[in-house]
Amino acid sequence: MLEERRTTNILLLIITVPLVFYLLKILSFIFIPLFFSMFIALLFLPLMRWLGRRNVPRVVSIIIVLLLVALGLKLGIELVQLSSKQILANNTEFLMKAEVKMADLKVYLLDNFGIVVEQEHGLLGQFFQKENLGSTLGFLNAFLTGLLMTVFFVVLWLAESINMHKLLNNTLLKRKHTSVKTFMKIEKDLIKFIKVKVLVSALTGVFTGLMCVFFDVSFPIFWGLFAFAINFVQMVGSFISVIMLSIFAFVELDPTSTLFFFILAISLVQVTFGAILEPVFMGKSFSINIIAVLVMLMFWGFLWGIPGLIMAIPITVFIKIILEQFEGTKVIASLLSGKQSTIN
Repeated sequence: MLEERRTTNILLLIITVPLVFYLLKILSFIFIPLFFSMFIALLFLPLMRWLGRRNVPRVVSIIIVLLLVALGLKLGIELVQLSSKQILANNTEFLMKAEVKMADLKVYLLDNFGIVVEQEHGLLGQFFQKENLGSTLGFLNAFLTGLLMTVFFVVLWLAESINMHKLLNNTLLKRKHTSVKTFMKIEKDLIKFIKVKVLVSALTGVFTGLMCVFFDVSFPIFWGLFAFAINFVQMVGSFISVIMLSIFAFVELDPTSTLFFFILAISLVQVTFGAILEPVFMGKSFSINIIAVLVMLMFWGFLWGIPGLIMAIPITVFIKIILEQFEGTKVIASLLSGKQSTIN
C-alpha cells in the first residue's frame, strides 16, 4: 500500500510540474506583475510598519508608498528623456565617427587577414532613426499594462488582501509556528537582497556614467542607466554591460591605449561593486550555488524573458527557504545553497 501511494505521488508530481510551468508561461502577463509587486511591497514593508507604529492609517501609508514609487518612476522617466535627447542631438556626430572607424576596420581585416566585410548600408544608423520609434508602440503598450497591474498588486500586498503568511499557513506549511518563522526568513532575506541589489546597481550605474564622462565616451547618461538596469541580472549583467560598452567605445576611443584603460576602468567598476561590495553587504548567509544561479537564469529567462532574468535569484531564494522547511527537500535546498561554490 505504501509503495502504491509513493508511485501515485511520483506520477502526480510528473504531471503537475509541467502543468505548473505551462501555466507560468501562458499566464506570464499576470505572474510577472504579481512577483514584481511582491518584491516592491517587501521593499516598503519596513516603512509601512514604521508608519503603523505611529498610528498612521493604513490607507494613508499605502498612498505614501505609492507616491514614493511614482517619484522613483518620475525620476527614471526624466533620466530616460534626458538620455534620449542627448542621443538624438549627437547621433550625427557619432555616426560619422562610426563610419570612419568601420572603414578603417575593414581595411585592417582585408590587409592583414584577407577578410572581406560586407557592410550593410545604414546598419548603425537604423538604431537612431526616428522612423523606427513607431515600432516601440507595442512594447510601450505592454509595459504600461504591466506597470498598471504591478501597481494594482502592490496595493493588494500592502493592504494585505494578498497575504503571504496566510497563504503559506493554509497551503504548504500547515503549521502556524512554522509558517510565521518561514515568512520572517523569506521577508528578511528578500528585503536584504532587494535593498543591496538596488544600492549596488545604482552605484554601478553612477560610476559607469562617470567613467564615460572622464574618457569622453558619448551618451554617459544612457550607459549609466543601462549599467544600472542590466546589473539586476545576476552575473550575466556585468559581462553584458562591459562588452556592449566596450564595443560602443571602440568607435570613439584610440584602440591602442585609451580604449584599453576605459575597458579596464569599467571592468573595475563592475568587479568592485558586483564581486566585492555586494557579497560583503549580502553576508555569508545569503548564498546560492553558481551552477544553480546559471540554471535558474536560463529557466526563468526562458519562461518570462528579461523580467524572468531579473527575478530569477529572488525567486530561487524564496524556493530555497520553502524547501528548507521539509525533511524530504532539505537536500535540494542544500544543493541550491552550495557550501563550497557560492555566489552572494
